[in-house]
This record gives sequence, C-alpha cells and structure tokens, in this order.
Amino acid sequence: MAEAKTQVTDVDPAEFIAAVEPERKRNEAEELDALFRRVTGEEPKMWGPSIIGYGSYRTTYASGREVHWMRTGFSPRKAKHSLYLMGGYCDEATGERRDELLAKLGKYKTGKSCLYVNKLADVDIEVLEALVRNDWEGMKRRYPD
Repeated sequence: MAEAKTQVTDVDPAEFIAAVEPERKRNEAEELDALFRRVTGEEPKMWGPSIIGYGSYRTTYASGREVHWMRTGFSPRKAKHSLYLMGGYCDEATGERRDELLAKLGKYKTGKSCLYVNKLADVDIEVLEALVRNDWEGMKRRYPD
C-alpha cells in the first residue's frame, strides 16, 4: 500500500512561520497558530513542507487504504491561508454547525475540506475560532484517540 504523499516532518513549525513572507502573512500565521493551539491544546507539527497540523488520527478507507493525517491545521500560502477543517465533512452535526458559522464568517472560499481566507481582516476571528473548535470536536467524535 502506498504511503500518503504528505507526512509529518522534523521541521520546527515556529521556524517555518518565522520564514513566512510577507510580514503580514507571517503575523497572521502566528495569530492562526495561537488560535489552533488554544482550541486544540496540541503542539503543532509540520506536515510536508508547508502545512502546520494539530493532532492526528488514523483511519482505513473502504478501499482498504490506511491513512495517517492531521485532525486540523493550516498553511499560510502566498495567495490565501488554507485552513484544513475536515470534521464538517465526516460528521453531520459538525457540518450543520459549520454552515451556520460560515454564514457569519465574512469573506472566504471553500474547497473539499479547506477554508480559504485571503487575510484575517476579512473574517470575524471569533467566528473563525468557533469554526475550528466545531471541527476539532467533530473530528474527536468521529476519530476518538
């Protein structure tokens, strides 16, 4: 069975964040890191070269493929911050609450399990924290330790 392309690395997330450019994006990455730490209570780990993940879980898909992945995280990409919020896609109650919160969030786009935010000034930070918390709790229900 093939390993997942993105794996945990030994890179220090603080060093990665310190190198983020431009300065505004770096400051926002520091703010996001503090938010994710507060919500999850986890120390971050780097997943691949650019994703900061909090917690992890293992699951096996119906196909038999085994996966080890972060419970939640973000990547301070050049164009947009990518926030990885999978809980709303695997837990119905989490998904319903996510939709309620997204209606209050501000300016964003979504992908399959990502929330894309250009800059943090575009969103309500308290709503964003509630979204991350909602997702974290959903992932913990779906994939208990």
